[in-house]
Amino acid sequence: MSQAPDRNAIEVDIAVCTYRRVELDRTLRSLAALNIPVGTRIRIIVADNDVTPSARTRVDAMRSAVPFDITYAHCPASNISIARNTCLDHASGDFLAFIDDDETASPGWLAALLTTAEATGADAVLGPARAIYMESAPAWMKRGDFHSTLPVRVRGRIETGYTCNVLLRRRATSLTNGRFNLALGRTGGEDTEFFTHMTRGGGTIAFAPEAWVDDPVPENRASLSWLAKRRFRFGQTHGRLMQESSKGAGLVRKIAVAGAKAGYCFAAAAASSVMPIPRYRYALRGIMHAGVVSGLLGIREIEQYGALESTSQ
Repeated sequence: MSQAPDRNAIEVDIAVCTYRRVELDRTLRSLAALNIPVGTRIRIIVADNDVTPSARTRVDAMRSAVPFDITYAHCPASNISIARNTCLDHASGDFLAFIDDDETASPGWLAALLTTAEATGADAVLGPARAIYMESAPAWMKRGDFHSTLPVRVRGRIETGYTCNVLLRRRATSLTNGRFNLALGRTGGEDTEFFTHMTRGGGTIAFAPEAWVDDPVPENRASLSWLAKRRFRFGQTHGRLMQESSKGAGLVRKIAVAGAKAGYCFAAAAASSVMPIPRYRYALRGIMHAGVVSGLLGIREIEQYGALESTSQ
C-alpha cells in the first residue's frame, strides 16, 4: 500500500537496519500504526545486513499490512555501518528517522520527533528507548533500569547521540557527507562517532521525551557481563574521540583524569556493596572510565555485535 501523492507534503524516510530478526515484523506493524501528522508523507527503508537477503520474504509479506511504501535494500554483511550508510544513500525525504529492528514505536513517536524538530530547528532529534525486561532478568537490573537509552548532556548541551531512536534533518549543513565508520560496524560506537562529528561541525541535537520506543531486552543482554562490555566499549569510543584533539601533555592529563574517575567509581562501588543498584551503577561507570583510558591510549574497540552476537530467525 502507499499514500496518496501530495506535492506539498513533508517527506520522512524511516530506516530500519535488520539482521536475522523475526522481531522485524513487530517493528513494521508498530510503524503501520503511527499517528501521522497531516501533510506528512512516509516511506520505510529496510536495510538487510545479512550475507543472503534473508529479510526480503519477510518484508514482502508485510507490505499489505503497512500503509506506506517500503524500499528493501540488501547490504551485506554483518556490519551495521554498511546498513546505516545504505539508509543514508536511499533516503530522499526532508527527514530520515532511525529505529532498531527489535523496537516498537509508540503511536505518537514520529509526530513528537517532528514537533520538536520544528520547534527547535535542531539538526537531529533524539527520543527515549524504554527497556522492557523479561521476568528472568535480575531484580536489581529491572529496578535500576540499566538498559533504557537517553541522551547525555554536558553543560546543558547534547554533544552526541544514538540511532535506536532519532530523526535527522537531511539537508542540514552539519550532516553533509556524514557517514558511519565501517571500522566500527562490528564494535558499536559508529553512531556516537557520527553524532560527535556532527556537533563538532556546528550541528545541534534536541530531545523529544514523548517520542518513545519500546526496546525489549533479550536474555543474552540481561547480564552484568554484557553491560560491562558495552560500557567499556562506549568508554573506548569516547576516549578515541577525545584523543583526536589531544596531544602531548593534554593527552596525558586526560588519561590521568579518566583513570582517577575510574578509581573513584570502583571505590564507591566497594563502599556500596550492600546496595546492589548503586554498587552496579558505580562499577559500570568505573568500567566506562577504564574504557576511556583504553581509547585515549589508542586501543581499538572490542567487538560486540555482528556475527559475534547470536540472533533468531
